[in-house]
Formats: sequence, C-alpha cells, structure tokens
Amino acid sequence: MVDLSRDRVGEFRGEWCGKWSLRPVGGGVEWTVDPEDVRPADPIQRLRAELTRANRRSRGELL
Repeated sequence: MVDLSRDRVGEFRGEWCGKWSLRPVGGGVEWTVDPEDVRPADPIQRLRAELTRANRRSRGELL
C-alpha cells in the first residue's frame, strides 16, 4: 500500500478505530493513516519494497 500523505510504501497490518496500520515492507515501526490517504502500490513500487527487504535480509538486518 502507498501512504499518499507520507509518500511511503507499507504493508497493511490492520484497522483500528477507522485508521489503517501500515508497516515498512523491510520491517520497522508501524504507522497509522486514514484509509482515504492510501492506494495500492503499483508493480514498480512493490518490486522496490521487496528488493529493499531482500537487501536488508542479506546484510543480516532482518531475520
């Protein structure tokens, strides 16, 4: 998902009190966003996020 208010890509983690919780694809601190400020990531954005996760894993930053 793309948070349009922050220009960040994140994974949807859940909904609470009308807000959506997103987390960086490579791991990290979750943040909340209004659902109207979110859209699905396009294929290039998803690929970049997955590549970031793979690079972090190869460097030992993720388990």
